[in-house]
Amino acid sequence: MSASANEEENKKQYWRENVKLLCILLAVWFLVSFGAGIIFVDALNAFQVGGFPLGFWFAQQGSIVVFVILIFVYAARMKQIEKRLGVGDE
Repeated sequence: MSASANEEENKKQYWRENVKLLCILLAVWFLVSFGAGIIFVDALNAFQVGGFPLGFWFAQQGSIVVFVILIFVYAARMKQIEKRLGVGDE
């Protein structure tokens, strides 16, 4: 396989892994924000966090906290993928 063909395959692999990672992280965020904040709110409200029902906390703060964590997970994982496939900025 020539160098340009190998580079092209690395780019395709990069985007496949990028889209897969995005889908997984968005699914996690959806489950936390929609699932915990809306669907399972009644079950979660049986527990308290800082004096507030857990379902309310997830609807107001939890999904935001999880989203920020997912940003850092995405950045770290993409750095690994870029390094492995040699398609990064460095």
